[in-house]
Amino acid sequence: MLDLIKPLVVRNASKIVLAVADGLGGLPVEPGGPTELEAAATPNLDALVRANVCGLSLPVRPGITPGSGPGHLGLFGYDPVVHQIGRGVLEALGIDFDLGPNDVAARGNFCTVDAEGRITDRRAGRIANEPARAVVAKLKQIRIPGAEVFVEHVREYRFVLVLRGDPAGAAVADTDPGREGVRPLAPEAETPESEPTARLITQFIEQAAAILKDAPPANMVTLRGIARRPPVPSMAEVYGLKAGALAVYPMYRGLARLVGMTVLDPGRNWTEQCEALRRHWRDFDFFFLHYKYTDAAGEDGDFQRKVGRIEEFDAGFPQIVELGPDVLIVTGDHSTPAKLRSHSWHPVPVLLASDTCRPDLVERFGERPCLSGGLGQLEAKSLLPLALAHAGRLAKFGA
Repeated sequence: MLDLIKPLVVRNASKIVLAVADGLGGLPVEPGGPTELEAAATPNLDALVRANVCGLSLPVRPGITPGSGPGHLGLFGYDPVVHQIGRGVLEALGIDFDLGPNDVAARGNFCTVDAEGRITDRRAGRIANEPARAVVAKLKQIRIPGAEVFVEHVREYRFVLVLRGDPAGAAVADTDPGREGVRPLAPEAETPESEPTARLITQFIEQAAAILKDAPPANMVTLRGIARRPPVPSMAEVYGLKAGALAVYPMYRGLARLVGMTVLDPGRNWTEQCEALRRHWRDFDFFFLHYKYTDAAGEDGDFQRKVGRIEEFDAGFPQIVELGPDVLIVTGDHSTPAKLRSHSWHPVPVLLASDTCRPDLVERFGERPCLSGGLGQLEAKSLLPLALAHAGRLAKFGA
């Protein structure tokens, strides 16, 4: 797709906005009931739907449950199956860590374990920033022969581990089992050349466990997304776009930086993100706005809180529309139904607004209405080429 698009790119003064409500898609809690999006009052998004076109987006492929990294890479026009990025790399870039070519990065979670070492809380009660920084300070004393160790706080219960030294393989399995009631997994090497890295990570975990054993709730760590930074062509190189990102959470800032976006100061919340969009409107061709709170509510299994967060997301759109984007795409990176308390494989509602779109007959923004939308069901990686076309940024293909 990138090779197809690159020679067709036309540069002009059009503006494209991609607004992503993380984990937007949902499920009914009871048979016949509404999803979170269908239950929410979304007058602004509904007005956009009535005048434009909608459908459902597949983050990766049918039946595949995506992480946040693959979900966003698809929205940025990159095939997430081709461009597989470790979560540790994204978290490190998100906090502006200077990640070297031989560095191995891992996303860490503080968790709570019982006397038998079984996980009772995968997020250590969502430990707040200040106590989490104090825990990170303890882990900074860890020393491992053969590697330089960096431990940096990200947000709440999340941290980044970076190992710098021997350029061994980085294919090491996650230690987070993804559920409670079991012990953390061992960091198993998935290739022979990754055995040295697995041993280094084992030493880190053993030392961390000894340091934290008497300090609940954050008395243990789990690691996932262990990887090195791969080469990824920038959005400027492939799409000819000068792109700016307004994301509060570090990982999404890391995703934006990975594909060459300029990461801007987003403020502290959705209202301030929309205000920042206005301030930077003249400076960029493409804007990525990321709204996290829908996903967090879904993962907590809180249906009503997710409904409220969707309504908060909707309230920002008059300010966005007033700026007059040539193309506005509204969607999510994946579904996070409160019913499942996790990411899922379900397609995500998507809205495309432009004065060159072919309006369909849909009148409300929701999972069931979008089933009959004019976009149909399409892979997320197709949305950016569609945005470029509607913005007059793609030339004709062939004679």
